[in-house]
Amino acid sequence: MSLSSLQRPREFSNDFQGDPRHPHASSTLPISILANMGILHYYLPLSAPSSYKGVNDLASARAYANRDIITISPSAMGCAYDDNIQMFYKEHMHEDEEIRYIFEGAGFFDVRDEEDTWVRIQVGSGDLLILPAGIYHRFTVDEGD
Repeated sequence: MSLSSLQRPREFSNDFQGDPRHPHASSTLPISILANMGILHYYLPLSAPSSYKGVNDLASARAYANRDIITISPSAMGCAYDDNIQMFYKEHMHEDEEIRYIFEGAGFFDVRDEEDTWVRIQVGSGDLLILPAGIYHRFTVDEGD
């Protein structure tokens, strides 16, 4: 597993008013900011036969009891797509850690840091993020839907 696919996270203003699917003009942060926030990242390219095993091994090692697969696209969600995108982009947190593996496509996880500023993490195919319990976050697809 490597960190090769993840772009450096970006910090942006809490009062950003643009399209959430855009990257946002902002300052670049060191990749170490994620570890400081308790966020783990792995890169498991789908082309590697071991990628599914890697996901399963992580899930077993961290004792995850539940798993779901969500396809976020207009064709998969039909008329519920816009409502679901708005729901995912609404700031929320979980009492348990959250693991997200991106099979295909790309998007952005926004997480709040200790100073209550948004940090944007761009993810794409093969990226796996583990967000710690209690961290406020939201998700949106990128401009490619």
